[in-house]
Amino acid sequence: MSYLLLAVSFALLLGGAVVFTNAVEWAGIRLGLGAGAVGSVLAATATALPESVIPIVAILSGDQSGQIAIGAILGAPFLLATLGMLVIGVSTHLFARRRDNDSTLAVHTPTTARDLIVFGVFIAVAGTLGLIGNQPVRIAAAVVFLVAYGVYVWRTVGHGGEQQEEPRALYFDSTKHDPPHNVTVVAQMLVGVAAIVGGAEVFVTQVEGIAHQVGISPLVLALVLAPLATELPEKTNSVLWTRHGKDALALGNVTGAMVFQSMVPVSVGLAFTPWSFTAPSTLAVGCALAGGGLALYAVLRRRRFTRFSMAAWGALYVGFVAYVGLAA
Repeated sequence: MSYLLLAVSFALLLGGAVVFTNAVEWAGIRLGLGAGAVGSVLAATATALPESVIPIVAILSGDQSGQIAIGAILGAPFLLATLGMLVIGVSTHLFARRRDNDSTLAVHTPTTARDLIVFGVFIAVAGTLGLIGNQPVRIAAAVVFLVAYGVYVWRTVGHGGEQQEEPRALYFDSTKHDPPHNVTVVAQMLVGVAAIVGGAEVFVTQVEGIAHQVGISPLVLALVLAPLATELPEKTNSVLWTRHGKDALALGNVTGAMVFQSMVPVSVGLAFTPWSFTAPSTLAVGCALAGGGLALYAVLRRRRFTRFSMAAWGALYVGFVAYVGLAA
């Protein structure tokens, strides 16, 4: 029953994120935002909601040790910086013949580069605080992280590139032949959030139960299972966007989520968990930094994801999963 409920939580998280993301794209149209801003802020925040809600629910549920919360917080940026980049790279090569720009990335380079640099700086600081920071320092850092994300959003909205094309029809809109009403867009967003929160509640409860049954650390389960399930929206959206040559949305969705994950959920962990790292936590941060650095080099110097880059991202992800599996 625990494994069945875990699968149900994945379905709620994924379904809620898909519904929410569709509504957010329409919100971007309504606000007149550029593709870079929609991808890096609205879509990224929307699809990052499931993994962001999990640590909050874990803390509210009494996860005193913070293992589930820390695992969910660190697992997401690690997976995005490795497997997320690998998926985009494979997609650009797989659909090269049907894309106007072949396997070259058609991205808003300043936005993408800034995302990756900001991510690298803040995830490195978060990792350092996990090793040496005390509570007053962590709380002060949490405030700085939140303020910095506000500045990031402001800068991205102001320099987001050209406006995006009209997305697919709003799921809750009964009149598909004309643009949906704002009320319908908001209603769909609220339904998506409700599904995500419900899925997170079920996920936390079942991870605690399964970890107790099999005798392994909840941290290990959260590091691997939480991001693997909750990051599915980013991967699905990015493949679809890459297939149609919308690389600014595809890559911005991932890099924007990386920025969000390295700042907002991390601030929650800094303020409300012990934020004390074990070897798996430290390795997750190191792999995330390596994956993000490789993506930055590929975007600035190559303008494409090479086979070497894709092999490196795959090795980082598989190596980490193998390590935590042996550690468990």
